[in-house]
Amino acid sequence: MMTGPGQNLFLGAAQSDSCNKAAYNTSMTEPQDFYSQALQLSQAQTPFVSVHLVDTLGSAPQEIGARMLVSERGRCWGTVGGGKIEQHCIQTAQELLQRDSERDCWFYEWNLQTEIGMTCGGVVRMVFERHRPLRWPIAVFGAGHVAQALIPVLCTLPCQVICLDTRSEWLERLPVHPRLRCIHSHDLAAEVATLPAQSFVLSMTMGHAHDVPILAALFARQQSEPDAFPFVGVIGSPAKAGVIRRDLRQRGIPDQQIDQLHCPIGLPFGGNDPAEIAISISAQLLQLRDQLPGGRGKWQQPGYRKARKSSDSE
Repeated sequence: MMTGPGQNLFLGAAQSDSCNKAAYNTSMTEPQDFYSQALQLSQAQTPFVSVHLVDTLGSAPQEIGARMLVSERGRCWGTVGGGKIEQHCIQTAQELLQRDSERDCWFYEWNLQTEIGMTCGGVVRMVFERHRPLRWPIAVFGAGHVAQALIPVLCTLPCQVICLDTRSEWLERLPVHPRLRCIHSHDLAAEVATLPAQSFVLSMTMGHAHDVPILAALFARQQSEPDAFPFVGVIGSPAKAGVIRRDLRQRGIPDQQIDQLHCPIGLPFGGNDPAEIAISISAQLLQLRDQLPGGRGKWQQPGYRKARKSSDSE
């Protein structure tokens, strides 16, 4: 979805060391504000931590269910009690943002008096959940029938999807999702310059006449950025692939680059139903993602690699 200019979400940390719940209950916003603020941070690709007070024992400055959002710059929204406990949570959240770990969720239990230095004698139990920008961008040129089936599948994966089309009515048919951004443009080839270099790119436009300018722009950018666009694919038949490759050669694209083009796209299973095509394309993207340096699919883990070799040898 398209978003407007970002708003300043950073409110600064509360400094009071009060244990008075009422003082903070009056400043609590409605629950849906938590989700809207978290969504806004996600769409801005801002790393943040959500802090949840899940249990208390004895006296505590806030009630169970209190929540807070913290970025690298400080508290963005909410409160878990103010004062020393809140400052401690902010510092903990910011440390977690810097931690090099695949883990994204942590549980802490603190005694407010002996560990935090507050006059409250209670215990708080907190859950910290880290939200990091999705590092797998996928750009889909075209919002037609297959894209309508593919994009909802991609939105279930840990990726950030951009769909671009000249037809606003097709973009409007796509679901609203925090992992999806739609771009209405009258010059799709020009949009190549705006894509993240690590994007997997799919061209699924109205035909090869629309695909070729996009592909030429992608390959032209690769000449100055050799590592850009690890996957470039076009939907179509083997016959269409031949026509596209011929047209790219006529535009002066080197064979070495043309040979990297995936067309047809998708793993070799299923039929021509858009849903089946969507599954085969999604599977191919996952397979190639895991083959890249730093791929983190489960089949890269030692036990799974051994099991796969044993299965392949049978």
